[in-house]
Amino acid sequence: MASPLRLSVLDLIPVRSGQSSAQAMSASVALARLADRLGYERYWFAEHHNMPAVASTTPPVLIASVAAQTDRIRVGSGGVMLPNHAPLVVAEQFAALEALAPGRIDLGIGRAPGSDPVITQLLRITGPTADVDRFPDHIGDILALLHPGGAALRMTSGNEYTVHATPSAGGVPTLWLLGSSDYSAQLAAQLGLPYVFAYHFSGDGIERALELYRTGYQPSEQHPTPQTFLTLNASVAPTEDEALSRALPQMRAMARMRTGRPLTALESVDASASAPTDTAVTGLVEAMRRRWVIGSPDAAADAIRDLSTRYGVDEVMISPISGSREDEPFDSTPGREQTLELMAGALLTDSASSRELSASRP
Repeated sequence: MASPLRLSVLDLIPVRSGQSSAQAMSASVALARLADRLGYERYWFAEHHNMPAVASTTPPVLIASVAAQTDRIRVGSGGVMLPNHAPLVVAEQFAALEALAPGRIDLGIGRAPGSDPVITQLLRITGPTADVDRFPDHIGDILALLHPGGAALRMTSGNEYTVHATPSAGGVPTLWLLGSSDYSAQLAAQLGLPYVFAYHFSGDGIERALELYRTGYQPSEQHPTPQTFLTLNASVAPTEDEALSRALPQMRAMARMRTGRPLTALESVDASASAPTDTAVTGLVEAMRRRWVIGSPDAAADAIRDLSTRYGVDEVMISPISGSREDEPFDSTPGREQTLELMAGALLTDSASSRELSASRP
């Protein structure tokens, strides 16, 4: 019998025109509480910097807030961009989160910068950017530092110096590698770690990446078998027309970014609908529409089941990209709430079973 499909949420904390960061974050915290009640598996925050339409710059801070205001859902990063941070700092932050919310913390790690070259230099001002080449070593450092036994450093004197992310760890967060390339899939397989393919960012190469991960997987003590899921963008509404209109602000923002145009806060649904025709933007929007899940609940559920079956995953993490209308409040996100509610109704029909399953999983 096939495993039941699990749903999770990836949140970039979108910021619409006229909305403050405080209002955007308040809306996302409310969305996380809703996901918790609906039976979603996990709720992750991305790390992006210096983008007017994205407020998820500090995943550990956001995770702490949401973990304190939810009951059962796993909370984590999707992901921490490790080259921007010292491995010890990441280990300490997530060890502290695990102590605050035992058994509910995920540490998703990526190696992309999460911003433009100027911001990348500012983030890495205390160390050479070439440290990205030491990504595998830094993953190993974090794993060792999070272990209850800590990590041992050998000093030039020959003595060992023990380092712990927390003084007395009772548990450790689950570490995931994120990516959309062969490199990340092969590294996750080599280290015996769970792996997430960033399908929401680029679906190219997913078949090869998952095949490399599964065939090359080296079992680890914590993860004897490979574990993977994919992320995707979704806008779901009672009708396909509404789902598309809700998705348009995010699609237009992505198209502008990919054509090198100035970044702005997200347009409202109304502003996107009345925007002048732009051939370059329209072409990219159409390409996104074919890859993203945009439609009515039944159509969206069928599309997600198809992706799950095609790529052999039993969990899908959706990034709810539904925009807001001009007359909707700034401190909530009705379109994204609707997407989560309709997807839960179509795919998580037995909420009690979903909660029991979530509580039993690492």
